[in-house]
Amino acid sequence: MNISGHAKLAGVMGWPISHSLSPRLHSYWLHQYDINGAYVPLPVAPDNLEHALRALSSLGFRGVNLTVPHKESALLIMDTVSDIARRIGAVNTVFVTDDGKLSGTNTDASGFIENLRLNAPKWQAKSGAAVVLGAGGAARAVVAALIDAEVPEIRVLNRTMEKAEQLAETLKGPIKIVDWANRDTALEDAALLVNTTILGMINQPQLEVSLDALPKTAVVNDLVYAPLETDLLANARHLGLHTVDGLGMLLHQAVPGFEGWFGVRPKVTTELRDVVLASV
Repeated sequence: MNISGHAKLAGVMGWPISHSLSPRLHSYWLHQYDINGAYVPLPVAPDNLEHALRALSSLGFRGVNLTVPHKESALLIMDTVSDIARRIGAVNTVFVTDDGKLSGTNTDASGFIENLRLNAPKWQAKSGAAVVLGAGGAARAVVAALIDAEVPEIRVLNRTMEKAEQLAETLKGPIKIVDWANRDTALEDAALLVNTTILGMINQPQLEVSLDALPKTAVVNDLVYAPLETDLLANARHLGLHTVDGLGMLLHQAVPGFEGWFGVRPKVTTELRDVVLASV
């Protein structure tokens, strides 16, 4: 791939940023579609976030993705914010407009629901309750997506009850808060279980939950993708449940940003998954 002085520029800001899979992901698409552009990692400390974002226009960047710990802080820096980003309370995709303004949105909700629909095609939003473990930024995106999809009941469980209650108060909708200690029985008659916590991730404690109460038609989705098959997914597969791993959400949430920065709507393919997985 040749990059000229007219290259379109984008990147990802985080602190730290070395763990991010986004550069590999977007670089694959840039090569695939033969685009004169680059997508680079941008290590930005929290205290420097506003300065770095405001400098994007002067540096010729078309925008950036934001990752930990910048998603919530960026909300107050944007000149304009999409409705979905405001509802979720976080920005993960920034576009620099022609007049140098910063426009923020959140593509995590659409990435989650697109991944779920493609990889669990038999799942129907109205077929039953969804159980969401966690109440952080990822959980907020997932719950917003489930509300918009018209899931009839969303049971949210978090180790800190207050945080779950704050999520429910902000997002509204058919949300029922369930005590973390009751996570096993909360799965009764549920059509979907989504783990949005870091439990089960490499170097983190395991998620301790019994799946026995889940109907055999239920779908289990773990947003953790390192490892790709968590103990939660392995246990679900052993019980004959349909499973969806967390890598797909990462891939699908990247599509709108790439299209906005580089002018081509990319496709999520098996080859792309393999390329990204090679770095996990």
